[in-house]
Amino acid sequence: MPLAETLRRVPLFADLTPEELTRVGDATRERSYPKNSVIVFEDDPGDALYVVVQGHVKVVLIGEDGREVILSVLGEGDFFGEMALIDDQPRSAHVIAMEDANLLVLRREDFHSALEDHPRIALGLLRALSRRLRRADDKIGALVLLDVLGRVARLLLELADENDGLTITRRVTHHTIAQMIGSSRETVSRTMRDLVDRGLIEVSRRSITIRDRKALEAAAGLA
Repeated sequence: MPLAETLRRVPLFADLTPEELTRVGDATRERSYPKNSVIVFEDDPGDALYVVVQGHVKVVLIGEDGREVILSVLGEGDFFGEMALIDDQPRSAHVIAMEDANLLVLRREDFHSALEDHPRIALGLLRALSRRLRRADDKIGALVLLDVLGRVARLLLELADENDGLTITRRVTHHTIAQMIGSSRETVSRTMRDLVDRGLIEVSRRSITIRDRKALEAAAGLA
């Protein structure tokens, strides 16, 4: 895919003209990261914006005991690293490649120049930060108000909404789901089996299909 077309899929740059996209693209560098490699470390200086071109990465906090909490999973067109470029604070979390991933990197000075030259990027940035804040509010609310069944159901709905609302093609293990909702892998496995037995979902090797979205929404506290 041409670089300009890749950037157009990123909310930050969606409103730019082809010429503007080309100029931003000229300032980026492409980097590849193998599965399980650390892209950025928590507390590192924030010196660049990253855009996911291919693959998935996870934003995680790691406790002293080695336990991981996944804050978010990012895929094609998603970006990270903008907070450190805005407030000049260190990175707030680790970012780790979940599979072989290709990313575009825009250095701090080039990002600031792009903001000055193309104010529409700032509007896209505000929209993206607003969406992330809303998702964070929803996640906090789910952790406080929902049991494991409700949290699993809500996550499955969110993943399905990335496609047609009924099919999850992103490969997520029970262990990953547990890290995303603050539970254990064993509890998530029991919950998934229960959802299958009740006919709410169907699980195959390549996908998860939602069979009864209304019932899943009810379990997630959305209906």
